[in-house]
Amino acid sequence: MKVHILDDWFDTLRHLPCFDKLRDHEVTVWTDHEPDPNRLAARVQEAQALVLFRERTQINASLLSQLPNLKLISQRSVYPHVDVPACNDGGVLLCSNMHSDTPSYAAAEHTLALILASYRQIPEQVASIRAGDWQMGVGRTLRGRTLGLYGYGRIARAVAGYAQALGMKVQWWASEAGRARAKADGATLAPSRAAFFAASDVISLHVRLKPDTRGIITADDLANMAPRSLLVNTSRSGLIAPNVLEAEIARSRIFAAVDVFDSEPLRDKRHPLLTHPNVLPTPHIGYVTEDEFDLQFSDIFDQINAYAKGAPIHMINPQVWS
Repeated sequence: MKVHILDDWFDTLRHLPCFDKLRDHEVTVWTDHEPDPNRLAARVQEAQALVLFRERTQINASLLSQLPNLKLISQRSVYPHVDVPACNDGGVLLCSNMHSDTPSYAAAEHTLALILASYRQIPEQVASIRAGDWQMGVGRTLRGRTLGLYGYGRIARAVAGYAQALGMKVQWWASEAGRARAKADGATLAPSRAAFFAASDVISLHVRLKPDTRGIITADDLANMAPRSLLVNTSRSGLIAPNVLEAEIARSRIFAAVDVFDSEPLRDKRHPLLTHPNVLPTPHIGYVTEDEFDLQFSDIFDQINAYAKGAPIHMINPQVWS
């Protein structure tokens, strides 16, 4: 098959062990991001299969209508960036392994890294010593503090284990179903949503972005956070209501460590989440490790091979195949 891989910004995949799974296909790797659907369609006109890097490219009806050769989109995890009805209309099969039993340990580790870096002022201390100065301030210890995890899922449970190893106390909040699972597992639930936000020194969001979770974190929630508490978001920016985090940060009352933004790649150097001293930003690297890529794209390439053999796996819209 003619396989086109989108958005491999650092040309990483061809150097990983999993890439050998595509040896029987004609592969084109695009190492930049093309947001314009018309120009992107011109690039991948011959593609029979598209490989997506998570949500870096929106797959919409405008793009699909210009790709008559496309038969398969292969990716991993959730797919809010893919217009599935448009795929159905165009006869394009979407395959995506939902990896129900495997957390992204890379994302969990990055969450811990952001918490540590924020509390110990790692970026600022590094900048200070590189500038010829010495210590620039006094950090804070995590042991004994309370981590609030919003969302009772695989990544959050991995983060909880790391936090407990550091001596932190962990409390949870989630959907009604998530709270029921947490209670059944013996986890500590906050007595109320308001208490969760008020009594957590660090709050970390671990919820999938869906129509019913968009904007689930409100201005009242952030206003309820204790002074100098830290909000960490390595999930999706859309979980927080529009402009709410920026407004709260402008008050210089709380801190934030964010790996996700409303617009990505974010290149506006004047954006308040990039300029405010209370914010530690990273460019959506929670899942960006060689090990995680090899794991994820091994599944993605398996889906291509299964399709080529006439036995597709992990079909999201199987009616297209049937």
